[in-house]
Amino acid sequence: MRTDSPQTIYRKDYTPPSFLVDSVELGFDLDPARTVVASRIHMRHNPASTSRSIELHGEHIELVQVRLNGKLLKPSQYKLTAGMLTIPKAPDDVLLEIETVLAPQDNTSLSGLYVSNHNFFTQCEAEGFRRITFFPDRPDVMARYTVMLRADKDKYPVLLSNGNLIEEGDLGDGRHYAKWEDPFKKPSYLFALVAARLVCQEEHYRLKSGREVLLQVWVEEGNLDKTDYAMQSLKNSIRWDEERFGLELDLDRFMIVAVGDFNMGAMENKGLNIFNTKYVLANSRVATDVDYAGIEAVVGHEYFHNWTGNRVTCRDWFQLSLKEGLTVFRDQEFSADMIGTDTGRAVTRIDQVRTLRQAQFPEDAGPMAHPVRPDSFVEINNFYTVTIYEKGAEVVRMYQTLVGRDGFRKGMDLYFARHDGQAVQCDDFRAAMADANGRDFSQFERWYSQAGTPVVTASTRYDAASQTFELTLAQSCPATPGQPKKLPFHIPVTVGLLAADGRDLPLHVDGVASNGATSVVLELTEASQTFRFTQVGEVPVPSLLRDFSAPVVLEYDYTDAQLLHLFRHDSDPVNRWEAGQRLAMERLLKLTGAVAAGEPLVLDETFIAAQRALLADDTLDPAFRELALILPSETIIAERMAQVDPQAIHAARQFMRTTIAAALKPELLAQYHANQTPGEYSPDALSAGKRALKNLALSYLLIAPGAAELDLARLQFDNAGNMTDRAAALAALIHSGSQPHAQAALTSFYADFENEALVVDKWFAMQAAAPTTDVQAVRQLMAHPAFTLKNPNRARSLIFNFTNGNPSQFHAVDGSGYAFWAEQVIALDALNPQVAARLARSMDRWRRYVPALQSHMRDALEQVAGQASLSNDVMEVVSKALAN
Repeated sequence: MRTDSPQTIYRKDYTPPSFLVDSVELGFDLDPARTVVASRIHMRHNPASTSRSIELHGEHIELVQVRLNGKLLKPSQYKLTAGMLTIPKAPDDVLLEIETVLAPQDNTSLSGLYVSNHNFFTQCEAEGFRRITFFPDRPDVMARYTVMLRADKDKYPVLLSNGNLIEEGDLGDGRHYAKWEDPFKKPSYLFALVAARLVCQEEHYRLKSGREVLLQVWVEEGNLDKTDYAMQSLKNSIRWDEERFGLELDLDRFMIVAVGDFNMGAMENKGLNIFNTKYVLANSRVATDVDYAGIEAVVGHEYFHNWTGNRVTCRDWFQLSLKEGLTVFRDQEFSADMIGTDTGRAVTRIDQVRTLRQAQFPEDAGPMAHPVRPDSFVEINNFYTVTIYEKGAEVVRMYQTLVGRDGFRKGMDLYFARHDGQAVQCDDFRAAMADANGRDFSQFERWYSQAGTPVVTASTRYDAASQTFELTLAQSCPATPGQPKKLPFHIPVTVGLLAADGRDLPLHVDGVASNGATSVVLELTEASQTFRFTQVGEVPVPSLLRDFSAPVVLEYDYTDAQLLHLFRHDSDPVNRWEAGQRLAMERLLKLTGAVAAGEPLVLDETFIAAQRALLADDTLDPAFRELALILPSETIIAERMAQVDPQAIHAARQFMRTTIAAALKPELLAQYHANQTPGEYSPDALSAGKRALKNLALSYLLIAPGAAELDLARLQFDNAGNMTDRAAALAALIHSGSQPHAQAALTSFYADFENEALVVDKWFAMQAAAPTTDVQAVRQLMAHPAFTLKNPNRARSLIFNFTNGNPSQFHAVDGSGYAFWAEQVIALDALNPQVAARLARSMDRWRRYVPALQSHMRDALEQVAGQASLSNDVMEVVSKALAN
C-alpha cells in the first residue's frame, strides 16, 4: 500500500517566480526511442521575488548537461530531485543552456512529447512541458519561443510548431528541418510541436481588417474528405469573434492538427491547435448530428482561446476557470448564434442545463466538490472539471444577465485593454466587468470562492384587493468539504408572470414599470428578499428562473395545474421545458418509491395527455419537442433521492417509457413519418431537429416492438443515408430486447466501419450503455481485437460508457460492476493516470447509495487505494471519496 502522502498545493501559498524568462530557443532532434532536446533560456531576476534560486521543473526526462552563462555546471552546483532542477544563487541575468533526452514512444500518459501512430505530438497543459525539458513550467512565466525541429524527412515530412514558419530545408542526410517563431509571449503550457506524415486542407482567408491569413487542417492520409466542416467552423469562429467581440486573429497562419490518441477534446496551443480526431473528422457517412455540433463548438472553443487564455492567461492553475469558463461561455454563445433563431438558442440552452444537472450538480454535492476557483489541489489534472468549465461558464453568463449584452462587451473590452499579454486572476475579470458597467460586484466573488449548488426557495402571495403579487426568494447552500457554512450569493433570478389565458403579463416591480418587458431580472443578494409586483389583475402563474438565469436548484411548490399551464403556454422555452421535466420528475420519484415498496405502478392520464399534445404540436420546433419529451435521466433522478437505489430508478423510468410508448403509439408513428429528411444530408439545425424527433419516436416504438416496428428499424438501418439515422436505428435495435435483430445489425455495422476508428467507438459505446449489457458482456467486448486501453477514446467508449451510462448494470447488486471498475482503474493508472482518475470519479459518491451497495463500493475503493504505486491523480480521487 502506498504510504507517502501526496503534496497538497494551496492558492494562498502563491509566490511569484524568482526568475522571469524573456526568450526560449528550443532544438529537437526527433527520434521515437531517443529524442534530444536542447534549450537556450534567457532569464532575468524577478524584482518581485526575494529568492535568488532558479527553479526548473522536470519529470521523466534525462538531464545530459546544463550551462549557466556559458559555463558547464558540475552536479555540485545544482540540485536535481525527482521533479525539480534548482540552481542556487544565480546572477541577475542568465543564459541557461540545457540538454535533455526523452523516449516519446514509451510515453503512454500522452502528456509532454509522445508518439501516436508513428507520429510525434505534444500535450503540455497543464504540466506536460516539464516532460520535455527543464523549465519554470508555470503559467505566469511567459516568453517568446523560437523552435528548430529536425527529423527523418521520409518518416516525418511535416514539421509544425507555434507561430510562423520562418525557415525550412534539407540537412543532407535524409533528414530535414523547420524553424518556427512565435511573435507573442506565451506560457510553456501553450507550446506545441507536430512531426508527422500528414496531409492538409488549407484556405487563404481575408480578415475583416483586410489582412489575409492561411488556415490549415492537418489529418492523416485517408481522412482529408472529413475536414470540410472543421474548416468551415474555423472560418465561422474567426468571423464571429470579429463581429461579436472585435477580436482578430493575430498570426499569419492558424493550424488544426487531428490525432487519434489524445486525453482531451482539443488543446489551444498558440496558432497550432491539436485536436482529438473526434472533434475534427466528419462526413455524413461517419458523423452524427451530435458530432457535427461538437466539432463546431470545440473548434470555436479552441479558436476563442487565442484571446481568452492565450493573449490573457492564468496567473496560476487555481485561476483555470478564468480562461475555461469564459471560453466555454463564448463557444456556447457562438453555437447559439450560428443557429440564429430564438428557439435554436433555447435548444442549446436546454442542452447546457441538462449537462449541469447530469454532471455538475452531482460534482457539487460530492467529495470532489470545489469552488470555481479552487483553494487547493493535489493534482491539477483532476480539476479540469464540469465545475471549472460549465459552472464557470454559468458564472460568466450571469455577468451578461446582470449588465446586458452591451455591458458585457464593454467589460470584455476593458479586460483586454488592461491585461493583454498578462497572466491574471479571476478577480481581474470581475473588476473589469464591474468597472466598465459602474457596478459593485464584490459579493459576486462568492461564486468563485464558495463550492456547492445554491438552493433558491420561492413562495408567493396574491392580494386581489390591491392587485399585488409578492414573490419571496430565500437562498441557502449545502455544506461542502471544507466549507460548512456559506454566505449569500449574488443571484440573478429572471421572472415572468402568466395570465390564465397563457399571456405574459406586463410587469411592474415595486410600482416601477419594466418598459413593456414581460421578464425582469431580480437580484437576490440576501438570505431572503421579497419582491412586490403591482397592477396584477389576476392570480398569475409565476415563471421563475427563466432561461435558467443562475446555476441553482429552484424549489417552488407548483401544482400540477400550474406546471401544465407553463408546459403549454410559457413564452420562455427553457421554462416550458422545465415544467415538463418537473411533471415527469414528480411521477418518477413516486414510481421509484413504489418499485422499492413492491407496490403497483400507475402513470396518470393527465401526464400522458400532456405528452401527447406536445408530441403532436407541429407549431413547435422539432428539436424542442424532442428535448421536451426526453425523460429526466437515471442520474438526475438519483440526485433527487436521499438514498439511491439504481435498480428501482431504472425500473420506474422504464415503466414510464413503456407506458408512454404504448399510449402514444399512433402519434409516435405519425411523427416518425412526418420528420423524415429526404435528399442530401445537411447538419443544419432544422434537419437535425427533425432527425432527433424522428429517432426519439423510433426509440419509443422499439421499447416493446412487434414485427412491424422491428421492420421499421431494420429498414432505416439498411437504407440510412447518414450516420445519425443509421446509429439511431442500431441503438433502437440494441435496446429493443430482440437479440437476433440487434446482433445482426451490430455485425453488419462493424463490418462496414471497422476501419473508421471513431465509428468503432460508437459501436462499443452503444453496446456499453444498453441495459442488457452486464459486466461479463463488457469483459467480452474488451477481448475484441479492436479494443485497447491505451487509446483514451476507445477506453471511454466502452468502460466509461458502462460505468457512467449504464447505472442498472454497473450497480449490480452482487458488486461485480465495482470489482470490474477497480480492475480497470488500476490497469489504466499504469498507462495513463489522467484517464484513470476520470474513471475513478465514477465511484466518488458511494455514500449516497443503499447500504447493500455501499459495502461493495467501499471494498472496491479500498482495493484501489491500497495499490503500492498509485498515481497522485487517482490517489486524490479515491482518498477524498473514502474520507468521511
